[in-house]
Amino acid sequence: MASPDLHFLGHSTVRVGLAGRTVLTDPLLAATVGLLRRVVPLPDPATWAGADLVLISHLHGDHLHLPSLRSLGRRIRVLVPRGAGEWLRGRGFPRVDELSAGEGIRDGDLRVTAVRAEHSGHRWGPRSTHGPDTEAIGFLLEGDGTTVYVSGDTGLYDGMRVLGDRGVDIALLPVWGWGPTLGPGHLDPVTAADAAALIRPRIAVPVHWGTLALAGMTAVPSPWRARMRRLLTDPPHAFATEVAARGLPTRVVVTPPGSAVDLSLPAAA
Repeated sequence: MASPDLHFLGHSTVRVGLAGRTVLTDPLLAATVGLLRRVVPLPDPATWAGADLVLISHLHGDHLHLPSLRSLGRRIRVLVPRGAGEWLRGRGFPRVDELSAGEGIRDGDLRVTAVRAEHSGHRWGPRSTHGPDTEAIGFLLEGDGTTVYVSGDTGLYDGMRVLGDRGVDIALLPVWGWGPTLGPGHLDPVTAADAAALIRPRIAVPVHWGTLALAGMTAVPSPWRARMRRLLTDPPHAFATEVAARGLPTRVVVTPPGSAVDLSLPAAA
């Protein structure tokens, strides 16, 4: 397996260098998103400079963040769920390609295939009836003999076995979110380990943790403060414990937000 270059920039944003291309997943490159505040420093802009391709898994504001996209330049190529292209092009991004689960494109020597995700794809959430609405998707990145699975936000579903049968070297799996509880269509440490059992990646990198919190929730005294502080640090380690308890061959590499992913590290304790 050729080792791609991975950098966990925070939340669901990972820079993936593979097959001569630099990919950003769900770029969130700002200190605030509505009522959410970034609780760790933003990485140096050099860590996301020169991206060739952006992957957008769904339209929620913490995954499709228009100010962050604009900071990358309006000529960058963006892959979105089918049905979101016209909406995004209308906001000044001309190089948009749409994919449904099972469809793929090539960017140089990199192959990108959209896969199913169990999550609401509506811009304003599952209860909204106005505004853009699409499916939510994940992605398989293939090149240089390596396959990287980018799940995006998703709940557990049995079809993940198909990914395991196809062969995944590295899986970027969400293990929490930004609040004290999780809504439907998300993985927690236990269900993320269940997903790893279905997908059987060689390496799992936990993402979607430790980056965002509601304003004041970690500082203002409240019944939620202690829990929220724990949830900013504990989920990836709980995920590693769950993977080990299942006896899975997957090696979990816990990486703090803003840091390069060291694929040479041993499994997390």
